[in-house]
Amino acid sequence: MAKICDHCGKKPQSGNNVSHANNKSKRRFEPNLVSVRAQLPSGEVKTVTVCTRCLRSGAVVKPVAKHA
Repeated sequence: MAKICDHCGKKPQSGNNVSHANNKSKRRFEPNLVSVRAQLPSGEVKTVTVCTRCLRSGAVVKPVAKHA
């Protein structure tokens, strides 16, 4: 699974681990992604991988549960 948000396109960034001795080694900052069922603007319900910021902001709409 690619570490990319399907809505905003957020993806991993590179940076450094910095020790107390100020030694630096490369690392990756991964986005906080979750798989969630979302309702697309067309009305279709699909499982998408989105970052938690998109979920919290309401950019991704969860479908209304149908109770029989």
